Amino acid sequence: MPRAQSNRSDEDSGLPPGSPLRICFVAYRGNMHCGGQGVYLWFLARELARLGHQVDVLVGPPYPDAMPFVNRVTALPNEQFWGKWFLKERRHFIPQPRPLRIFEPLNFYELAASYLGFLPEPLAFSLRALREVANRLRTGTHYDIVHDVQCLGYGILGIRKLGVPVVTTVHHPLTVDRRASFARDESLRAAIGTMTFYPVAMQGFVARRLDGLFTSSAESARVIRQDFRIPRERIRMVANGVDTELFQPSPGVERDANEILCVGRASDPNKGIGNLIEALARLPHPLRLTLVDDDHPDSPARKLAARLGCADRLQITGRIDNGELVRRYRRASLVVVPSRYEGFGLPAVEAMACGTPVVACAAGALTEVVGAAGGGVLVPPDEPDALASAIADLMARPEIRSMLGKRGSVRVNEAFAWPRVARATAGAYAEIIEDFRTRLGRPARITTSDSPGSSRAMRSSPFSVD
Repeated sequence: MPRAQSNRSDEDSGLPPGSPLRICFVAYRGNMHCGGQGVYLWFLARELARLGHQVDVLVGPPYPDAMPFVNRVTALPNEQFWGKWFLKERRHFIPQPRPLRIFEPLNFYELAASYLGFLPEPLAFSLRALREVANRLRTGTHYDIVHDVQCLGYGILGIRKLGVPVVTTVHHPLTVDRRASFARDESLRAAIGTMTFYPVAMQGFVARRLDGLFTSSAESARVIRQDFRIPRERIRMVANGVDTELFQPSPGVERDANEILCVGRASDPNKGIGNLIEALARLPHPLRLTLVDDDHPDSPARKLAARLGCADRLQITGRIDNGELVRRYRRASLVVVPSRYEGFGLPAVEAMACGTPVVACAAGALTEVVGAAGGGVLVPPDEPDALASAIADLMARPEIRSMLGKRGSVRVNEAFAWPRVARATAGAYAEIIEDFRTRLGRPARITTSDSPGSSRAMRSSPFSVD
């Protein structure tokens, strides 16, 4: 691909100190229900736009909710061959109404890679994003920075070669998911499948060559340093955020004295739902658990509850919208986060923002998050007895729950509200852009609402990188 004219020089950059930045997000999955990256994309883009920055979004399916606050959202479709293969929907492989699209190079690659057991999405999306960004730069669009959201495909390096600084956010590297997959593999064939499925080598290669890497916890930073071999000084701590306009207490909502709430996928062993169901079986009646998860006949949570004799005290909601999720956080007496690993722990933060106390496992970043907010208690991971004991203790002490809920809500607002996260992110952008242009011999001082002082925004983070 020919090199495109990508960024104006200092003289015609039109970016005096304090000016808005022109930001392009690239995210290979954008819907909030597909993982934390969708939540991160939507809210960070919104808050950056509120600060006056111009934001474009290039995104793959499943697509985000409407984003009227950004300049432009461009869908980069794919045929989702991997999902169809995984769900055994092979009759839907032939694209309609244009079946010959299956022979387009990236479509054919995704089909072949899915057949061979690889995850093709990150690479294919990154190449589509590279093509789109190159076309825009060639026709006069200018970006000050491109922000990749956990894709790390080789095409992201191509974007950087066009003369635009590129940063990425990694909530946790795919090595974490790969280790969890190895732990549940029961045959050599399954282990070989795990080894080939995750594009870990590509992600590490790309991450080491970008202009900045953002992550949301000291634990994630530690794993990124260890698994991707990235020096500590290249990792920037910008905590993840929570929408405190939506997730907030409501004194008018009465708590259900017997309801425990958990938000997590039972199909993901890292979420520890099996341990929570075992804990539920040890808890007395009338305590019951509401699990926010897909509800289907093969749910491992439902099967385990039936085997342990507590199925009558388990409700699985199926997918719910944010409004219903907030209502359930406010109504529950306690939220449990039994995860065996979290790069951040969004359900814990959302619950505390709503004034609901949390019992969480001391695993991954949950120790940092719950510790910073002070809205809950921690127990050892993979110990259902300890989990049941902590739940029973808090459920029997409403005054302690009330104290934890009030404290957690206040501190979450101070540490994790999206406006704060966006200001810190914009400050980091400004530093990275300045460093990038200086290396190119085009020194430029760019400031935002936190500059000079983006370092101040970094220092005010509740986390450290040690």
